[in-house]
Formats: sequence, C-alpha cells, structure tokens
Amino acid sequence: MKNDKNLGNLAKNLRKKATDTEKVLWYHLSNRNLEGAKFRRSQQIGNYIVDFMCFEKKLIIELDGGQHNEISEKLKDEKRTLALKKKHYKVLRYWDNDVLQNIDGVLENIRQVLAQENHPHPPCTECRAPSPVKGEE
Repeated sequence: MKNDKNLGNLAKNLRKKATDTEKVLWYHLSNRNLEGAKFRRSQQIGNYIVDFMCFEKKLIIELDGGQHNEISEKLKDEKRTLALKKKHYKVLRYWDNDVLQNIDGVLENIRQVLAQENHPHPPCTECRAPSPVKGEE
C-alpha cells in the first residue's frame, strides 16, 4: 500500500499525463461547465485515485479503456467500487469509446445523476453506468 504522499504525487502526475478521453471529458466538467458542479480530476480518496470527483454530490466518474474488460481488472474495479460505495459515493463508469463517440449521451447521463436529490446515504449505481449509445449493449 502506498502512503498518502506517494498517492498525492501519483495523482499530480496523472493530471499531467491525462489520456485523450480524460481530456475530452474534463473539457466538459471543468470550470463548473456541467450543471454548475465542481469537479476535480485525479483525486485521491483513501487508498484510491479516481478519475473525476464532485465532492458536493459525492459523485465519482471513472473512465475505462479496453483493459478493464479483462477478468482481473473487472475484479479490481468491483472491489474498488464497493470500497467507495461503503464511503457513500456514487460511482459512474464509462467506456472510453462512449466518451469519444457519444459525449452528449455521457454528459446527459451525468446531468441526470447530478440532478438527483443528494441524500445522506444516496443510492449507489451499479459498477458501470448504462451505455448512453442507442442500440449498444
């Protein structure tokens, strides 16, 4: 397990080396561009670094490339999501392709979640948000 300082340095490096997909979504989330919600990127939460975080809504957004379709990665993602849910965070996961090919659908899905009432113990979404691409399973 890495200590907090190492994770903080890793988060800083991840912000500097954002993927193309992260850059696309960050463009829409930064500067309160989406429903006035303040998002942070590459944010440390406990022993994890999440892609995007809105503290006010306790909402985490994770972007997944094809490697997350491998069984070992799926298990890590499930463990991570469960740990974050125990801290009462909502976790939305989107495939990189969804962000790159249907950013409007992804943003609409995020808007809907942001519009929900913020209860003390909000209902958590499943590990992966439904694909906003029509006809895609």
